[in-house]
Amino acid sequence: MTHPNIQQLKKYSSGSYLASDVTVLLDIVDKETVADVPVSQKEALIQSGQRHYSDMLTLEQAPTAMHEQLYAQALAQGTNRCATDIAHLAHTLHHTFQHTIHDECPLVLVSLVRAGLPVGVLLQRALADANSSYALSSVHYGVSIIRDRGLDSVALQMILEAYPNSPIVFVDGWTGKGAIYQELAHSLEAFSDPNHPYFASIYHQGKGTIPLLTLADPAGVAWLAASTDDWLIPSGLLNSTVSGLISRSLYTEPQSGLHRSVFYDNLVEADHSLKFIEQIDNVRRVLTISAQCLPTFTRPRYQTAELIDKIAADYDITNRNRIKPTIAEATRAILRRDPERILLATAEHPDTVLLRHLCSERHIAISVLGAKILPYQAITLIKQRGKDD
Repeated sequence: MTHPNIQQLKKYSSGSYLASDVTVLLDIVDKETVADVPVSQKEALIQSGQRHYSDMLTLEQAPTAMHEQLYAQALAQGTNRCATDIAHLAHTLHHTFQHTIHDECPLVLVSLVRAGLPVGVLLQRALADANSSYALSSVHYGVSIIRDRGLDSVALQMILEAYPNSPIVFVDGWTGKGAIYQELAHSLEAFSDPNHPYFASIYHQGKGTIPLLTLADPAGVAWLAASTDDWLIPSGLLNSTVSGLISRSLYTEPQSGLHRSVFYDNLVEADHSLKFIEQIDNVRRVLTISAQCLPTFTRPRYQTAELIDKIAADYDITNRNRIKPTIAEATRAILRRDPERILLATAEHPDTVLLRHLCSERHIAISVLGAKILPYQAITLIKQRGKDD
């Protein structure tokens, strides 16, 4: 018999994904009701402390033809790696949970909206593949997490009540500095008492171990990741048009309900969300390599913390939120924020073509620093506006 709380969750949107792929626990609001704040104005409001970034939205436009072309190149270049990484991650989840998971007690994948959504959908499809060696009963939800404001506690509570005996694994696309990991860890502190009724759902890998899974983990904070490389993950190059047409989430006070989001119905013709999933998943299904068990970690390593400290000191940055490392974050920051400078490890790296194109288009300075910024291939520094906090 289906738990009544599970039926309640099914009423929520899947964005432009299939209902079997994910249920996104967001309150979808009409974009006409959201103030469209220009990037420069938004930046000034954020840095002056007048507004939090999650209280505003700059409505997305369709990607340019050049942007689309570079995404297509990245997808062609990265499909096999992405498919292989997903197979290894699914195999590791199967190895970890096969003796405790069954249809009445599925593994719960909770993707962090938005970057986690494509990875979570790919994992959900892999685990549902009865022809694979790593099939595992699982369900998949998308939940908002916001820097400084945490994981959507209302959404998490809904999941815990619907699946009280299931382990939860949080899914994100990649790590940058490790800020979202810290936000997640802080949000989950409320469950850290072994006597808490949902302790085992969160801390199934041991007290203090946050079960965060990512495709790439340069920051060294994930429990499970396919690699620590900063590589051109294709889904990192687009925003809503590869994440179910869902906007960045907007904060809602817990007593008022779920975090909010806009569904970009005007971008349907530019949407790659399902095509991205199908291309990667089709390749995963015909891989000839054997899936391998990946290492897991009980504690974060913070392997790039000293590098972030040095960049902050070298560029006189006191607000670390102005430092956006990894190719994906550096690219998104150029599209969504007001950048001052881009730091690159290599002048002509094929994975930073879009980044360099955007810099040229917007006359943004580039500094090539070589091995000094490794393992990152790229870092965007956000322009300071007003008093830096």
